[in-house]
Amino acid sequence: MSKQNKFAITLSAALLIGTSALADTSLDIKFAGALEFTEDGTLFVGDNYNGAIYAFEMPATGGPEQIMPSSIANIDAKIAELLGVGIHAIELNDMASHPITQDLYISVTRIGSSASRPAIIQVTQDQQISLVDLASFDFQKQDLMEFPEGETTFGVRGMGPMPPLTRDIAKGEIPLRTLAIMDMEYYEGELFVAGVAHDNFLSSLRRMSYPFDGSQGITNVEMYHVTHDQYESRAPIRAMSVQEIDGKPQLVAAYTCSPIVLVPLEDIQDGAKIAANTIMDYGNGQPLDMIPFQMQGQTMLLVTNDSRSPQVIPIAGLQDAKVVDHNDFERGGKLDLHPVMPYGPVGEAVMFDGMSMHMTQVGEGMLASITRDLYTGSLNLDTNPTWFPNRIHNMKAEFDFPDYAPDPTRTQ
Repeated sequence: MSKQNKFAITLSAALLIGTSALADTSLDIKFAGALEFTEDGTLFVGDNYNGAIYAFEMPATGGPEQIMPSSIANIDAKIAELLGVGIHAIELNDMASHPITQDLYISVTRIGSSASRPAIIQVTQDQQISLVDLASFDFQKQDLMEFPEGETTFGVRGMGPMPPLTRDIAKGEIPLRTLAIMDMEYYEGELFVAGVAHDNFLSSLRRMSYPFDGSQGITNVEMYHVTHDQYESRAPIRAMSVQEIDGKPQLVAAYTCSPIVLVPLEDIQDGAKIAANTIMDYGNGQPLDMIPFQMQGQTMLLVTNDSRSPQVIPIAGLQDAKVVDHNDFERGGKLDLHPVMPYGPVGEAVMFDGMSMHMTQVGEGMLASITRDLYTGSLNLDTNPTWFPNRIHNMKAEFDFPDYAPDPTRTQ
């Protein structure tokens, strides 16, 4: 390892199979996917292989006095080195911030010649990286009902009239159960889980109380998709946040291709089949994260996407938003350049250098992002202010020239 690294890497312990005081069975987690924290530091981990959600009690006594902007270059290489595998033998699945310590937790899959193994990586505010020994924490486990079986895979399609490429065909090998747990949102003692269930109506919202009591409700959700001009019940919600809208708590939820809908929490009942309220649509693209934060006394949502710049949506703009269906538009699919797109109170695009794979809020005014650098291709872990969530190392602007001196009296 290079001696020039400005942070320490420590190996806390192997991810062991252990016994918990809060669980009747040994820790058998097989996949670490979606992550979510409660306000007191309980970490939820979604296991799309076992069809279960684990809750690990991770208490903490205090956090940093101040969080400063920071950057860890090549975070994937450093995690791979910690785990003793090659850089191409890991996948980074999600990231969340501990609400007290503000440490970052990254869920990882180790891919080898044997079965893939999960790992949770901790990154502290002083940039120490370690492997979390999940077996050392008390945990609870909630099995998912109507969990998809592992035989059904995605269909194979090309691009319109063109035949599929090799990578398109490879997608046909992926089981649908990989979308069983797409996002989790903890709100007032309950955990809301978006994903697919084993049913003709695949898109589902699960609702369960925490501490887990073994029960859960499953609601099937359809929505009108402006871009596709059809009602959809298969692809699940990919990112969501609970917000107070129109006087009641509602899920603000983002789907693939990228409509934004509202789902009142009161409608999420076991066995119900409901229609989400479509209020906007960005066009094509796949949402990744939806992060609430405060700016100038307003609640904002930052929505990241694998094909678009991040969007900042003021919650105030969602109040009394018009709910639309097929009667509000001319019929037929609509590509990004269609005059009606984007539709609704879509907020404002934010400049972002590179592409954020995973993002989460840290403290009151910072955002941490696992970002692919546009020029070098490196995967970096950057922490920046919410009002400017960027590194500027790739930009050469007026402010960077050595003789730059701002003159407030100059008008042109």
